[in-house]
Amino acid sequence: MTTQYSEYGEYTRYTDGYGHGPGGGRRHRLPLALRAPVEARAWREFAYVLLSLPISIVLFTFAVTTLSLGAGLLVTFLGIPVLAAGLAGCRGFGTVERTRARTLLGLEVATPEPLRPRGRGALSWMGAVLRSGTSWRHVLYAVLHLPWAVFSFAVAVAFWSYGWAMLTYPLWFWLFPVYGGQGGLQLYGDEQHQVYLDNPFEITLTALVGLLFTLATPWIVRALTTVDRVLVHGLLGPSRLASRVVELESDRGVVVDTAAADLRRIERDLHDGAQARLVALAMDLGLAKEKLREDPQAAALMVDEAHGEVKTALQELRDLARGIHPAVLTDRGLDAALSSVASRCTVPVQVEVDLTERPAPAIEGIAYFTVSELLQNVSKHSRARSASVDVWRVDSRLLVQVIDDGVGGADTSAGSGLAGLAGRLDAVDGILVVDSPVGGPTRVTAELPWRSV
Repeated sequence: MTTQYSEYGEYTRYTDGYGHGPGGGRRHRLPLALRAPVEARAWREFAYVLLSLPISIVLFTFAVTTLSLGAGLLVTFLGIPVLAAGLAGCRGFGTVERTRARTLLGLEVATPEPLRPRGRGALSWMGAVLRSGTSWRHVLYAVLHLPWAVFSFAVAVAFWSYGWAMLTYPLWFWLFPVYGGQGGLQLYGDEQHQVYLDNPFEITLTALVGLLFTLATPWIVRALTTVDRVLVHGLLGPSRLASRVVELESDRGVVVDTAAADLRRIERDLHDGAQARLVALAMDLGLAKEKLREDPQAAALMVDEAHGEVKTALQELRDLARGIHPAVLTDRGLDAALSSVASRCTVPVQVEVDLTERPAPAIEGIAYFTVSELLQNVSKHSRARSASVDVWRVDSRLLVQVIDDGVGGADTSAGSGLAGLAGRLDAVDGILVVDSPVGGPTRVTAELPWRSV
């Protein structure tokens, strides 16, 4: 079981390595330590260790042979295609290893970045293979994995075989006196003394020791496969740079989509709100102008109604401007801006901002809109009686936390506004953590990178 936390200890995800959360599997009567030897996961991990040795021998032999042959032939042109073929073969073995790790260990490793030849033809392809850091990391895996596979195979097979053999010793010890001509399993022997495990106490003790070995073996194998996980993930997956590029491309897409959605929202609010009111206002004033001479009282009444429409339109424009970027945030910072947002919430909200300096305007704006969105959720859905907003800085992170005593049940995976908010935060390397058990309270924590003005 693994629990993943963010940089400052906030809970983010819970999984058992095979995609099951804390409520994803069925309940067991036996504790995990007792049922581990017969669980499917233990046998899959043991099978992984058994398969590692022959696969590693083949991979090591292929990698060393092709690279040695290619290096020796570099004095001729043949060395380059041999090296390229060897590297390409190692990449192919890497695909097999990632599939094996996913099937038997439940380890999801993304496919590394593909080759990008600078031109067409075999020479461009060979150049791309030789320049690729991914190719050489696959070779490093082929070389390093063999000694580890030998060690883990020996340890796993020894513990597994000795454990089950001793545990089942009461069932098969009779073979020794019947077919071996001795009382039982020999524990010690020299020219004068022989000690056999042949009486009920010794047989029972042997079975108990075997039980301890059997219970410990799955955890030993799991520790061995942890090293395999590190090797596969570190050497056969995409590099950190490539992963970061993919992440930034995804974040850029989120930012573009968010900006487009905001523009559509502003256009819709202007078209359906203030613009419609201003059109109606122009029509009312035109009618009032026509009736000014015929019926001054009716014209005055229409002008008075138009004055009310102007106030409403101005208020809608202020609200729209506040939704784009409130002036109080620019002028006075997060403390005053969040206090203004809290004053419009339907429940009492206590705001505490503990910052010695202001963050960058972009981060400040995201923090403001995060709190604004969360307090809207409190007003609409939480049925809370009170809420609190805390903002503080820890090293290079800005933390924003909103707590309410409502009914709980908030979930980012339900396609709600929280999911969109999490996407916006992720676009700037932020994290949204929601802790909202049914019945409450709800605690939502947002982490943002700190960037100074």
